[in-house]
Amino acid sequence: MSDLVGCAPFNVNAFKEEDLFPIREVARLTGVNPVTLRAWERRYGIIQPVRTDSGHRLYSPADVETVRSVLAWIERGVPVSKVGRILTRNETTQASVTPTYQSATSGEWAQWQTRLLAAVQAFDEAELDRVYGQVFSSYPLSVTFQDIIMPLWQRLLLRYGRPGYGSEWLFFDTYLRGRVLQRLHNLRDQPGQRLLLVALPGRCRELELLVTGLLLNPTDAAVHVLGIGQALEQLPQVCAKMQPLAVAVFSNQPPAADTQQSLERLSLSLACPVALVGEGADLLEESFRGSPIACLGSDGRLIRRRLRQFLAGRLDT
Repeated sequence: MSDLVGCAPFNVNAFKEEDLFPIREVARLTGVNPVTLRAWERRYGIIQPVRTDSGHRLYSPADVETVRSVLAWIERGVPVSKVGRILTRNETTQASVTPTYQSATSGEWAQWQTRLLAAVQAFDEAELDRVYGQVFSSYPLSVTFQDIIMPLWQRLLLRYGRPGYGSEWLFFDTYLRGRVLQRLHNLRDQPGQRLLLVALPGRCRELELLVTGLLLNPTDAAVHVLGIGQALEQLPQVCAKMQPLAVAVFSNQPPAADTQQSLERLSLSLACPVALVGEGADLLEESFRGSPIACLGSDGRLIRRRLRQFLAGRLDT
């Protein structure tokens, strides 16, 4: 038996019975066959479905999202044997941050995702605009992106290679990049110091980088997102001209063999401090403990607080 600790046991009272899915329906929704679902439960404890009196497994909407998260990590190159620890650490991190909306449930978020998906599948930009605006008026920015929009974007991305699905993801991705860029430009017009956000080459998609720029958004500095493909070795020249308060390096993929050394070299070459943000920061947090490079993590409700501590020199790295 693996020593992995998976998600917390599901509370059967949290959902009505009609809100639960049998294993065949979870397989249909996620594309993961029942044999694999049972193996993930038995070997790694990643999901913990409830059991009926006759022993049949029933899964909550949160379980379905967990399965999709596992698929996303596997697609990024993380072995399933390590995914359980990542999910557990993320849950622990999120539990340490008081949510702005305690009443928001995964069921409510799923309803918004259903409306967004219907607009995407119809290629109806006007309807997508309406629902997008309603989501933003209902939740804080971190919930809007981290719990509603990006999980749907990731779900469509996972289906991108299947016949008939690629156009839906491209439509949604193009729409979101336009809206997020507009928000970033509005924020950038504010006076103050600059924080540079740059992607670790080949370790994310553009929308993930742009959304992270919104989630960081320090109150006393303007986030400037450098384009995908920015070479790290050219950052000293860029920083010499832009004079940023700090540089945040973003990665949403497992680190390459030379990632740690590359970031350490970058830190030594810059006159400003360096931080790592994104799911790559979660994976490298132990490696950088005690170093000048700060790991801000990937949870939108936490990274802004850590960024404030980092910029004030109070974050324990």
